[in-house]
Amino acid sequence: MTYDAELKLFIDGAWHGTEGRDERPVHDPATGGVLGAVPLATAADLDASLAASERGFRRWRDTSPADRAAVLRRAAALMRERADAIAATLTAEQGKPLVEARGEVAGSAQMLDYYAGEATRIEGRVLMRPRGERSVVLRQPVGPVAAFTPWNFPLYLLMKKVAPALAAGCSVIAKPAEETPGCAVAAMRCLADAGLPPEAGQLVFGDPDMVSRHLIASPVVRAVSFTGSVPVGRHLMKLAADGPKRVAMELGGHAPVLVFDDCDLDRTLDMVVPQKFRNAGQVCVSPTRFYVQEAIYERFVKGFAERTEALKVGDGRDPTSRMGPLAHGRRPAAVAALVEDAVKRGARLAAGGSGDGGLFGDGYFHRPTVLADVPVDADAMQTEPFGPLALIRPFATEEEALEQANRLPYGLAAFAFTENGRRANRVSDALESGMVGVNSFAISVADAPFGGVKDSGFGSEGGPEGLEPFLAVKAIHQA
Repeated sequence: MTYDAELKLFIDGAWHGTEGRDERPVHDPATGGVLGAVPLATAADLDASLAASERGFRRWRDTSPADRAAVLRRAAALMRERADAIAATLTAEQGKPLVEARGEVAGSAQMLDYYAGEATRIEGRVLMRPRGERSVVLRQPVGPVAAFTPWNFPLYLLMKKVAPALAAGCSVIAKPAEETPGCAVAAMRCLADAGLPPEAGQLVFGDPDMVSRHLIASPVVRAVSFTGSVPVGRHLMKLAADGPKRVAMELGGHAPVLVFDDCDLDRTLDMVVPQKFRNAGQVCVSPTRFYVQEAIYERFVKGFAERTEALKVGDGRDPTSRMGPLAHGRRPAAVAALVEDAVKRGARLAAGGSGDGGLFGDGYFHRPTVLADVPVDADAMQTEPFGPLALIRPFATEEEALEQANRLPYGLAAFAFTENGRRANRVSDALESGMVGVNSFAISVADAPFGGVKDSGFGSEGGPEGLEPFLAVKAIHQA
């Protein structure tokens, strides 16, 4: 399977390569080899994208909602037509198995379709006034948007920002991750080929700090949407405060999973193990801290370890692989350090372990690993592992489980497994999290809000709520 992705900037309707620009290599995480080079935007490139986006906002804002919707639907159709090629690019750049890459492409197309529908459902209201007077409340596009997205779901997370912003009538300057540029280019080409005005969508890559400072400092940009780490999110919020500009932040988590002794244990294990190691654990809502009631604790650990050891790890292009490499060369060492620290503090190694086990030479692999009896003071219990690492601890009471689940400053996703309906209601209400899955991991869907509380950020992506960061409220009173 060859890698033939175009790696270019898209500015004011024109594609720009590496000529006259610095470049950065794009690596294959399964081998460590170089796939290509992505051009890094210059200050002049960013100024050109800002000027185009300012013009594009006026044009796109005045485009009818039905016409905006038609562009998004055509882009979704094109994405489905090109799904195999886009998925192959995604796997080559990011490492996830092809079956997961195809699922990401499908979810991205669904996001475009969903917001095509929402584009025609942006409503205001009329207030009751004396005869002859009118007061109306409108929701209008806020202006050009700067969208920053990471490498773990490089297509889906991009569409979660671009689709609602365009549906609302905003222009967008997208800055995806340099590790995974090809699939972002493919997405922008779908939009351009679907008839998006060339000024309405810009795509730039570059030094993250330089690009973010340049774009956010510009008076052209009216809103900033970011998915990534808590420290970077805080940094961008400080930059936006000088505007001031609207911000929407999805800043990751450290998801707890409460497993009660009345759950269907085999069904629960069959669900949690694939979810834990999906995308090699590089998922912001990945189940990570497993709190298991004492009566079933050892059976849970044993079943989890057996299923983990049976997991086929390998190059994502191999159709038999169920977990691929980590996305870049820094991650294996980071995960290994967390494993070693936990074991040193008394955790029990139930499956896997540090290192790649000689799987693929220079690829960025780490074996799927299960740790039991993990002490609370282990580094992995404080820091999001963002890798193939499951942490398991026992609990005695519901109150103890909730205390442990809520003790961290993160609050993106949480999960619970129980067959007791009243307990499910109590736990769902008590978990300090923007999203809760009960006997389910299906929490990221186009028609539902996706977002967190506490250090996991604010604002939502998905559902009607996903439009809110890109809409301004205007009240008009006429006597």
